[in-house]
Amino acid sequence: MAQVDITINGRTYPVACGDGEEAHLRELGQLVGDKVTELSSAVGQIGDSKLLLMASLLIADELSEANRQNEALQTAALNESQHPAPAAVDDGLLAEGLDAIAERIEGIAERLEHN
Repeated sequence: MAQVDITINGRTYPVACGDGEEAHLRELGQLVGDKVTELSSAVGQIGDSKLLLMASLLIADELSEANRQNEALQTAALNESQHPAPAAVDDGLLAEGLDAIAERIEGIAERLEHN
């Protein structure tokens, strides 16, 4: 089992992890450390416990929002697959159809005028 030292707010914390997980754990520690630094700049040094709690809550809020957006995207994709959009209409074919309809209308109008 590997161990990584993570420094947050000037304090170093030894954290055990599985072999090969060291780089990922360092990245996560950096994320938490950055959030704590951001908070301490905004609210001052209110104690490690409170800073870590606030950072954890902010990160949990970001994760919750990301999960909500992911679920919305999955629902939209599922709805799209169940109810695909109508196929695109060929503009040339549509123009020909409209021309044919216009000619029929003109023909009907001419017959009405002569009657």
